[in-house]
Amino acid sequence: MDTVRAPARLKVTAGAVELLRRLGGIHGALMMHQSGGCCDGSAPMCYPDGEFIVGDRDVLLGVLDLRLGVGETLPTRPEGVDAVPVWISGSQFEAWKHTQLVLDVVPGRGSGFSVESPEGMRFLSRARAFTPEENTSLAAEDLVVGQRWEQGWRPAPSAEPQVVAEAVDACPVPGARPGS
Repeated sequence: MDTVRAPARLKVTAGAVELLRRLGGIHGALMMHQSGGCCDGSAPMCYPDGEFIVGDRDVLLGVLDLRLGVGETLPTRPEGVDAVPVWISGSQFEAWKHTQLVLDVVPGRGSGFSVESPEGMRFLSRARAFTPEENTSLAAEDLVVGQRWEQGWRPAPSAEPQVVAEAVDACPVPGARPGS
């Protein structure tokens, strides 16, 4: 029986990568945190790296590699402004662990203190439910939590492409035609 390789927990659209590159040019290295509600709703929030305190039990969903284009992979880890770690609280992760987060960008005003607010764009989370087989393979993986990150642990570069042209490429809409 073939085993299913664990999928990435995080994908990003080309538009979101473009905005992150622009924001990195303004603010330097960035980080993101998937908000769990309250005043920011459930918007992914973007901050200059280190401006949001990552808790010991926050879960790293992945590190976006801003060097990549659609469908590309690289064998080396991104560093500095090319690396954008994306976090979620441990309790929020429990609710979302069965989904692949797809970070997208749409016109509108950003939330709260997120650095894209003045850009006329806002980040948006979309999601695709993992298959039962994918969930089984993901359950066997060690999570990277804030405490491990502080100790210097970094994930290997993703072997699968992380940048998609449009969100629908990562989380298809039932009944929608491709490209519509």
